[in-house]
Amino acid sequence: MDSIILTGIRGFFCVPWLDRTMIFISQLGDRGLIWIALTILFFLISNKNNSYRSGGIILALSLAINGLFCNMLLKPMVGRMRPYDLIGYEILVPRLSDFSFPSGHTAASFAAATAIYAQNKKWGVFAYVFATLMGFSRLYLGVHFPSDVLAGAFTGWVAAKISICLYRTLTLSKKSRIS
Repeated sequence: MDSIILTGIRGFFCVPWLDRTMIFISQLGDRGLIWIALTILFFLISNKNNSYRSGGIILALSLAINGLFCNMLLKPMVGRMRPYDLIGYEILVPRLSDFSFPSGHTAASFAAATAIYAQNKKWGVFAYVFATLMGFSRLYLGVHFPSDVLAGAFTGWVAAKISICLYRTLTLSKKSRIS
């Protein structure tokens, strides 16, 4: 089923004028750089009177937990081959050396989007739109199966939810000790 859906997506959506855009979107997620840069920005513009510091902490925690779950645990444990190796087609980006399941780009994007949404719903909606585009770019480029992208989105969401709960628990316990 994954192969049929992926082949359909690539057959219907892949057009030369969209290639560079999808490559660009996908490259923004390489090593989570866009999200790490945003985390650093949150810390740089934070002060006692705004929520950017807590947003930066939750974002950093979400990305860290996601990286552990997705890249260090699930990818090696599942060991799924990339679709271009299984189906056999040319791709627009260099071949990747890690496993396919789950999509790390998508997982990091949804972890970040969920963390951002928890702090600011308006920005969070934009982050979710970008995270969805990131997942679609991975399908468009043929480096992931649809189930890889769905699992990545879920993994990122769970990592962020854990981070949000952990942060809130720690800050509440700290406030109760001070009181």
